[in-house]
Amino acid sequence: MHTICCDLEGVWIPEIWINVSKKTGIKELKLTTRDIKDYDELMTYRLKILKEHNITLKDIQDVIATLKPLDGAFEMIKWLQSQSRVIIVSDTFVEFADPLMKQLDYPTLFCHSLEVDENNMIVGYKLRQVDPKRQVVKALQSLKYEVIAFGDSYNDMTMLEQADKAFLYKPPQAVMDDYPQFNVATNYTEMKEQILSLF
Repeated sequence: MHTICCDLEGVWIPEIWINVSKKTGIKELKLTTRDIKDYDELMTYRLKILKEHNITLKDIQDVIATLKPLDGAFEMIKWLQSQSRVIIVSDTFVEFADPLMKQLDYPTLFCHSLEVDENNMIVGYKLRQVDPKRQVVKALQSLKYEVIAFGDSYNDMTMLEQADKAFLYKPPQAVMDDYPQFNVATNYTEMKEQILSLF
């Protein structure tokens, strides 16, 4: 019995923060987990920038409302679901993800939540648990599932390292250089080939 665990942004949907950066013109918001390895450092930086520019949760949700899943994502997720159990494990937030999950027919998503004040300003965030991506894999393994995992960023690496089998999907060169032990898929056709080779 196997289960597939995978990332969300950059795999199935556009990078939310990059699109917020484009929409607002705030270049500092384009940094993602592809650029900064430490998630707490990245989020602390993002919250500081949001406060400085008076960007509210609604401002970000308005940007998200204009986004669509990546071309072919819906069909690929449906194919994966026909082959195995699929869990998307993301460092995004429930307050961000819902409109895009609706467009993908609500696949299973594990992610975090935001702390928002009375002025609709994001003032903090709550991790679902420490090292959440690794912990999802470990929990599934404790239920005797073989876990296949894939993702594109530094924050996916503990998930990939814990998984029984894993590969990278469209990672930046730096991630490939730092984790040469993982095969790389660059499109959904190659993703399907990787998955089939690992069953």
